[in-house]
Amino acid sequence: MEAVFDVVVFLAIATVGAALARRLGLLAPILLVVLGLALSFLPFFPQVRLDPDLVLVGILPPLLYVAALETSVPAFRHNLRPILLLAVGLVLFTAFAVGIVVHLLLPAAPFAICLALGAVVAPPDAVAATAVARRIGLPRRLVTILEGESLINDATALVLLRVALVAAAAAAGSSLSVRYVAKEVVVATGGGILVGALGVVVFGFLHKRISDPLLDNALSLIIPFAVVFAAEEIHASGVVAVVVTGLALGHKLPQLLSAASRLQVGAFWRLTRFLLEGLVFLLVGLQLPEVVRDLNEPPGFLAGITVAVLLTVFLARFVWLFPATYLARLVPRVRQRDPAPRAKFPIVIGWAGMRGVVTLAAALALPVRGVSYPRPLFIWLAFAVIVVTLVGQGATLPLVARKLKLPPDDPVQDALSAAGVQQQASRAAQDRLDALAESAPAAVVDRLRRVLENRTNLAWERLGGGDRETPSQAYGRLRQEMIDAEREVFRAARDSGRIPEEVLVRAYRDLDLEESLLKREDD
Repeated sequence: MEAVFDVVVFLAIATVGAALARRLGLLAPILLVVLGLALSFLPFFPQVRLDPDLVLVGILPPLLYVAALETSVPAFRHNLRPILLLAVGLVLFTAFAVGIVVHLLLPAAPFAICLALGAVVAPPDAVAATAVARRIGLPRRLVTILEGESLINDATALVLLRVALVAAAAAAGSSLSVRYVAKEVVVATGGGILVGALGVVVFGFLHKRISDPLLDNALSLIIPFAVVFAAEEIHASGVVAVVVTGLALGHKLPQLLSAASRLQVGAFWRLTRFLLEGLVFLLVGLQLPEVVRDLNEPPGFLAGITVAVLLTVFLARFVWLFPATYLARLVPRVRQRDPAPRAKFPIVIGWAGMRGVVTLAAALALPVRGVSYPRPLFIWLAFAVIVVTLVGQGATLPLVARKLKLPPDDPVQDALSAAGVQQQASRAAQDRLDALAESAPAAVVDRLRRVLENRTNLAWERLGGGDRETPSQAYGRLRQEMIDAEREVFRAARDSGRIPEEVLVRAYRDLDLEESLLKREDD
């Protein structure tokens, strides 16, 4: 009972914190971490010890899955080179850089366990990166690269962490054979891809044959956990498996789900992501008492090694980014296909290296026994990296983006492309209607023609811009007033006993659907 109460309290605080962040114009992840830190000082507030398995198996899979579902596969494929350079190359570079620095400052600690700490702090957080990038309106390609990086980098870091921990436990940091490392990488990556592909086949088959939106919703919730558990059974990467399944199913979703299922599944995942993200960032801040409890290093040394690790994490991203961005363009084929961007683009990507809950979960999973190293210090270092990068870089990223004046995506070009495709779609719909016109009354056919004409006009109206009210906007404004009047009549009829509650519910549902369509068209 007490545990359930605590969860409800945490969710309520996370919800209030997110609402407050929106009201103040702040980024919710940052405010929630700071709120968690503040609450951790209250003696009466329940202390929480974050279970690494809960994060890596219970929270991370659904968040990765919904992020993968919403990622554009063509855009991901188009940006695969920069994504892999960040998600694989940068993670390895950062992990070894941190490992070397920590080993120099703590020579008694085996290099393998120092490398394990590097793997822990190397990957930017999937939740933080996408939440901040979308909130501040970065250009679409930068968001795609950051999302792609955050989808894959956890897998790279967790595989490296596994190898480093085995090396540390085997012989206090002695080197591992190349064969063993290669086997771990192949099993983790290749096995994850295979399990993910199998998940696409199995769950795509089930989605295709389910017509009930509630069952589609339930299946969608089960998928990330089923894929992760299957991958873990063969010691493969659950992160890779979830990402592969999510990307492929998301790309095929229009053909797999009915319209009702797509609407319900989309609403369900928006709520789930909102609650989990809020809970995750709040829990990060609440870990402060647990993190500092067993620290016994001298304050001067603690401050020095913390600053050293923070600087290494921060600088490693920029040291890697600029050569990775521009050296590849020395190849004529690459330069021709993808011209070199201006320096402001890698600067923003470099600044968006916020760490999150996966880093803390991995740190808490570091071994308690079997290796001689200061475990509380390592957990503190990981926690410090999370808080400083999330609060420091996350809070200043909007300012950096504004100062650099990144060119925004062209809304006119987007509207022009949408209008052109809408015209093609309208032509296809018109041809289909003409072919079926004889099977329906003429009045119905005429009504459908007007609906199609209005939809085409709406697409072209969006190109007009300006402050003048368009015909479609006027229609939406007036129809909204009419819907409000209809609702009032149905409510009064229910209150007076002229209609039962069931009739009111059906009428409100139809009016709600129409109103939601009006709001989408207005957007």
